[in-house]
Formats: sequence, C-alpha cells, structure tokens
Amino acid sequence: MKAHIVLLPGDGIGPEVVSQAVRVLDAIASQFRHEFVYQERLMGGCSIDKCGSSLTDETLADCQAADAVLLGAVGGPKWDNPNAKDRPERGLLALRKGLGVFANLRPVKVHPALIDASPLKPEKLQGVDILVIRELTGGLYFGWPKGRDVKDGRERAVDTLEYYDYEIRRVMELAFKLAQGRQRKVTSVDKANVLESSRLWRQIAVQVGAENPEIALEHVLVDTAAMRLITGPASMDVMVTENMFGDILTDEASVLAGSMGMLPSASLGAGRVGLYEPIHGSAPDIAGKGIANPIGMILSTAMLLRHSLGLETEAVAIEKAVDDTITAGARTADLGGKLTTTQMADEIIRRF
Repeated sequence: MKAHIVLLPGDGIGPEVVSQAVRVLDAIASQFRHEFVYQERLMGGCSIDKCGSSLTDETLADCQAADAVLLGAVGGPKWDNPNAKDRPERGLLALRKGLGVFANLRPVKVHPALIDASPLKPEKLQGVDILVIRELTGGLYFGWPKGRDVKDGRERAVDTLEYYDYEIRRVMELAFKLAQGRQRKVTSVDKANVLESSRLWRQIAVQVGAENPEIALEHVLVDTAAMRLITGPASMDVMVTENMFGDILTDEASVLAGSMGMLPSASLGAGRVGLYEPIHGSAPDIAGKGIANPIGMILSTAMLLRHSLGLETEAVAIEKAVDDTITAGARTADLGGKLTTTQMADEIIRRF
C-alpha cells in the first residue's frame, strides 16, 4: 500500500512525539512492504507565529487531500491571551470541521503492569476497557450565538449549546456499531434532567437503541458518569456523549491508565480522512527535554492504520509491541521511569 499522511507536529512536545510516531510507521512500512509518504505542515501556535493563522487554507486543503492526518499537540502559554484574534485551539476546531470528523474515539484500557501507576485502588481497575465516543462538531464549542457584549450596564458572555437530530443520530449509530464488536453495551451520557439539548440527545439514543435491540443501552447523567469512572469504571463498555461532556470525561478517564501520555484517539466522520492524535496537550513545561511519553502518539498510529488504511494486522503489531514493552518494565518519567522519548520508541520498535 502507498499512503499519503499529513503530519501536524504542532506545539510543545508535539514535534517530539510525532517524530517517534513516524519512526514506528517507517518500521511497519519496512516490515509489511508499504510506502508511507509524509507531508509536514504547520498548525497551532507555531502557525500563528509564522503564517498569522492557526490553520491556513493551504494546510486544511492538504489535510483534506491526504489519506490520514497525524497531529501532535497545539497550544501553550505564549498564545493564551483570551483577547487574541486567533488561538491554537481555533485551528483544531476548524480542522475537525474541515475534515468532517464528527466522532472522537478514545480507548481507555488499563494495562495490568500499570495498575499501580493509577491513583485508584487496584481492585477498581481490574478489567477496565472503555471506548469513549465524543461528539466533535456540535454543542457549546460550535453553537451560535456566542460572544461578549454589555447588557443593562453589565458585561455578558454567551455560548450556545446547540444540537440537531442528525448530529446526535450519526454519532449514536457509530457507538452502537462499535459496541457490536465489544461487550454489546452502550452508556449514553447526558444531562436530560436540566438541558433541552440533552432531552433531544436521550430521545435519539432511545430511537437508535430500539433499532439495535441486541445492544444494551443505559442512560447516565453526566455527574453520575463522572463518579462511575472513578468508583466503577469496569462496568462500562462503550460510552457516548456530547462534545463538552466528552472533553471533560475523557481527561478524567486518563487517570485510570496511569498517565495521560498513554492514551490515543481517532477522530472519524463520513469522509475518508481521519485525524489521529494523543489526548495529552502540548505540555510546555517538559517541551524540549526529550522526556515526553510517546505511547499515546504511537498507539494513535495503530488507530490510523486500522481505521483509515484498513491495515488491521499492522495495527495489532504496534499494539502488541507497546503491550510487551510495558510488560517488560520500560517507563518514561510520567510513569516513574527514566527512559527518554526516543528510548521508549526504540524499545517498542525492536519488539515488532
């Protein structure tokens, strides 16, 4: 196979982990006789500095023409001014919208060798294997109107939580589809006791559930879901929720795996181009030190191979190499070890 992959290293530790992901992909290409062609582009704060925009039209067009997009991380204190005309996060939202990716898949699986790395009691972590599906293109982050004004002599800020039925249905149908190959249980998270948007969310969830009677469906309020992720995470299989709830809950879920640096993600939609990135941020406090954990980024390449290129055997090879490396005791600083970013990638690559 020959595939065109756009690289968006971004800011902070992004370039460090993306470079290791490319090494992994090159090793896979060599072993399985594929050809991966890379096109590196600026996005985020670095793009604001050089191009005046967090995501240029040219970069978006390149991403839309690719087979897949691999993203490091964006943002940092340098670009945190809330009054700025452009921010790194705006580029990320525009990229998701431009690619038409409406569902973010975040697998949260606890490796037996890393149970002690989590702050939770070991008995809470046995058998945890959750797939969180977060809706990506609706809700508070995209609703309109939004902005700030002065009303009755008081400064006011407005954000709108808006969803259309089709936006909910398509992400809900994906959740049920993916649950077919897992434990056949979908947990739909909303705030239907308060929010009208959540009442529509629950209505659509019930409709899709009725179309898939072989899948168990439960409805959980978001505050209860936050509690259950800590008190009983093993009871969940596929969790599906709206944009902001998913943003918060998936970061909470990262503590189950021991480190945010461990978790990958895939953003998928109706189009053929998927966006793949670790869930961690740009971590400016450790950027340039060569100690970032590359595993979340490397596992994101496995998701890229599986979902965008249809290379299941190759994806499994990466995931097995990561599992074997962790079992052997390899650790970066976030997991209490001393390996550098490059050394961790070395350990993974030599286990293919």
